Amino acid sequence: MRLTREDAWKLFREYNESDSLVKHGLAVEGVMRRFARRYGEGEEKWGIVGLLHDLDYEKYPDEHCIKTQEIMRERGIDEDYIHAVASHGYGLCCDVKPEETMEWVLYTIDELTGLVTAAALMRPSKSVMDMEVKSVRKKFKDKHFAAGVNREVVTKGAEVLGLSLDEVIEETILGMRDVAEAIGLEMHEAPQG
Repeated sequence: MRLTREDAWKLFREYNESDSLVKHGLAVEGVMRRFARRYGEGEEKWGIVGLLHDLDYEKYPDEHCIKTQEIMRERGIDEDYIHAVASHGYGLCCDVKPEETMEWVLYTIDELTGLVTAAALMRPSKSVMDMEVKSVRKKFKDKHFAAGVNREVVTKGAEVLGLSLDEVIEETILGMRDVAEAIGLEMHEAPQG
């Protein structure tokens, strides 16, 4: 079964209630759509894969990427979606290796969206709209900032894609700007005083 965005959203919300996980799913979806445009690929499919990548994380954190495969198969969802979604956990929580460009992009940007979100929340604007690559690069180098972000995954993925870290960061920021309102990182007034 091919998924529509509406089907994917319903499925995602069935398993995810946490505001932070919902926003993360939407952020990754936005970035995946951005990269799909860059590569001239199907934006809808890439976006759906991004949205669903953490489908099982809230309810089954110890079976992350494994339970997702079961859930999606039970629903009759096409194997290419299942493989793509599971592959972002390669070497971390499952052995499904990314093969397609779409899968390597997801593998690369999943962790990075978390770092960009954390960096944005530290800004007076609390926004990605005025975020710059150099700011994220600086936070990326600081291993204590957003310490849970696996920087090796981001670096390895960028290498496989043949992109510089700065290119990956820039596309991630731009993809998150596309969905800034939905993920709560649109421009905010800086507090006065």
